[in-house]
Amino acid sequence: MIEVKNLSYQIGNKPILRHIDMQARPGELLAMIGPNGAGKSTLMKLLCGEVKSPQDSISLHGKTLSGYKSKELALMRAVLTQANEVSVDFSVQELVTMGRYPHFEVNPSMTDLEIIEAVLEEMGIQHFKDRSYHSLSGGEKQRVQLARVLAQIYERPDAILFLDEPINGLDIQYQQIILEKAKKMAAKGWTVLCVLHDINFASKYADKILILKAGEVANFGTPTEIITAENMLKTYNIRTKVWQDPEIGYPFIVPTS
Repeated sequence: MIEVKNLSYQIGNKPILRHIDMQARPGELLAMIGPNGAGKSTLMKLLCGEVKSPQDSISLHGKTLSGYKSKELALMRAVLTQANEVSVDFSVQELVTMGRYPHFEVNPSMTDLEIIEAVLEEMGIQHFKDRSYHSLSGGEKQRVQLARVLAQIYERPDAILFLDEPINGLDIQYQQIILEKAKKMAAKGWTVLCVLHDINFASKYADKILILKAGEVANFGTPTEIITAENMLKTYNIRTKVWQDPEIGYPFIVPTS
């Protein structure tokens, strides 16, 4: 459970976020959408603790974020950021093993090794675990990075997973692989928060959608409640046609101007 009450944040004299109230619940995938510059990535950094909030307005599982020690937090929540470039040319297995670093001091335990093998298999990358990370395609690299963060919190039933624009730059096949996996983790009981730009993917995979605009919560609800022509016009200043197809079970949009 992630709970935010009256969160504001500014850099210098420039407000970035204003009076944010929101909740993300276990067992749900919450997608955060909105225009560029709306404050999505800043909010994500505050929620995962990368940037410190000036107020005690963020709680994870009923405990304020500031009340967690770094190690305690690392064992419970994992973050897939936008920037995942690696300067040293590790193997795929070495990189995934890094996700287990909070769990051991020197050498991984048998449990750690079993979890590493499990996430390699789950992400469909076990067959190239010995390959150089730098030799992989963009989609393969992102699957490796997701395997790394899954390994970090794999055995935690109360895990929290943050995904900051995880499908940017990927083709449609890899976009669906990543989001299907995020959806599966939410169904497992995890709290999953994902920043997305693709509104139709947000509608397809998210249980709830939060729209940020100009640093404020513009709307929050289910895809059916949120993905409307009126909201798209207010949020993105574009006219759209919204279809509610009962066969696919979620609304999808096509811009008309």
